[in-house]
Amino acid sequence: MSDTEITVMPGRQDIVLSRVFDAPRDIVFRACTEPTLVPRWWGPRHYNTTVERDDVATGGSWYYISRDEEGVEYRFHGVYHDITPPHRIVATFEYEGMAGHVSLETVTLWEDGAGTTRYVGTSVFQSVADRDGMVQSGMEEGAREGMSRLAEVIRVLRERAEW
Repeated sequence: MSDTEITVMPGRQDIVLSRVFDAPRDIVFRACTEPTLVPRWWGPRHYNTTVERDDVATGGSWYYISRDEEGVEYRFHGVYHDITPPHRIVATFEYEGMAGHVSLETVTLWEDGAGTTRYVGTSVFQSVADRDGMVQSGMEEGAREGMSRLAEVIRVLRERAEW
């Protein structure tokens, strides 16, 4: 059982991920945006992710490479449209293996005042077919694993902040 909720409504072009993290919003934002932390949670655990470029600023760009155990590379990139610390991240997402199929990703962080933060990630695709293709690729399993790994990074950051 995962703590990550994934909403995929028939006929729509979006996917919504939601999860509550046991940490203040600034820690969650840091885990999501600090280039040295991203490889610790981005992608499946059995992949090695390298951050080639990550200019986390409005108008900046990002470029990540994930490698599987056989060394096969999966390349991803995008542009940051809005970075509003520690509330919101808006960026494009494109997998180079499916060039031209770009989604717009918006992450919003809501702090409840009790030390927890709700992460809501909305991915909007160019068509329902693109969205359905992403779902059929097994993204739900990968997203759940990534969010669990993100929770691990956040837990370590939170514990260090309490020292």
